[in-house]
Amino acid sequence: MIIKEITNILSGWAPLTYAEEFDNVGLLVGNQNATCHNAMITHDVTEGVVDEAIQKKCALIICFHPIIFNGLKSITGQNYVEKIVLKAIENKIAIYAIHTALDNHAQGISFQLGQNLGLKNQQILLPKNNTLLHLTTYVPKHDAEEIRSALHLAGAGKLGNYSHCSFSVTGQGRYQGDEKSTPRIGVKDELTTTEEEEIRVIVPRHVKNKVIGALHDSHPYESVAYELIEIKNTNPNIGMGSIGELPEAMPFNTFLAHVKTQLGTPFIRYSSSTKNKIKKVAVLGGSGSFCIDAAKQQGADALITADLKYHDFFRAETDLLLVDAGHYETEHFTKKLIHEFLTKKIPNFAFTLSEVNTNPVKYF
Repeated sequence: MIIKEITNILSGWAPLTYAEEFDNVGLLVGNQNATCHNAMITHDVTEGVVDEAIQKKCALIICFHPIIFNGLKSITGQNYVEKIVLKAIENKIAIYAIHTALDNHAQGISFQLGQNLGLKNQQILLPKNNTLLHLTTYVPKHDAEEIRSALHLAGAGKLGNYSHCSFSVTGQGRYQGDEKSTPRIGVKDELTTTEEEEIRVIVPRHVKNKVIGALHDSHPYESVAYELIEIKNTNPNIGMGSIGELPEAMPFNTFLAHVKTQLGTPFIRYSSSTKNKIKKVAVLGGSGSFCIDAAKQQGADALITADLKYHDFFRAETDLLLVDAGHYETEHFTKKLIHEFLTKKIPNFAFTLSEVNTNPVKYF
């Protein structure tokens, strides 16, 4: 395979369109047209991971966290980022980062964290805005079903747990072609009135080009009339964090012990709370102080995340149990998630999990 074939599958699963603006995702190092026989999956890219990739003859490293966050003005090996990038380039190893594109996936990082803790009926905690478009087009009535099917096949009309969603009204379409036109219905240089159907569908942003292409391919008119408008509706299928319920409410201390055991961490920080039992739990893998208010608004008994600052714990106001379980500890299963997805999509390809523990934090 070539690297682009693998990265296309990854971006189809976790579209880069939905990564956060601050992030740096996609192919960060390497030639997308290079041949690849082996690929390694890791949480972070360290020099040890690159050495492991060299030893195992992997031409591609797929990582969760990007090794390059800010623009590099030079690559001379003066710091750990430059050293890693330089070594990867010298050994013709490509690096692809997925990070917040997978964070915003409905069954991404936070969903998997929730599953590890045994949460049921999970939903996205912070649905993402500005990911949906509204497409309106006008078609001959007898062609409407074929065009509608083509739009749905391209990914239009998906809302939450529903697909093939659309709205239609019928009316009179009018147009007049000039001397260069070749109208399918009517005669050029004459005003034509024909029965048309107005079709309206929601279009997820990442399939916009595919949907417009399908519209042009299936539409019988020489000039296709359509409107594509950005809407601010939240998208229930895309967003950060997850919220669900434990099968049974747990006493306060039992819940804290459960978190430590399931996440394999020797150390957690938590806030004071008036909750005697924990049932409804919000989770966000990695840094998640920005979702404290959302967890409170949705009635969570607890929020499990990482990288909480001193003053963040005051924001719980004893109504919400805040648990800082560690950045790596709330995300470390990510490489297994990526590995399982890719081995199902490309079962005959050699994907290997890095054996390097990339957690930079040690506990005493």
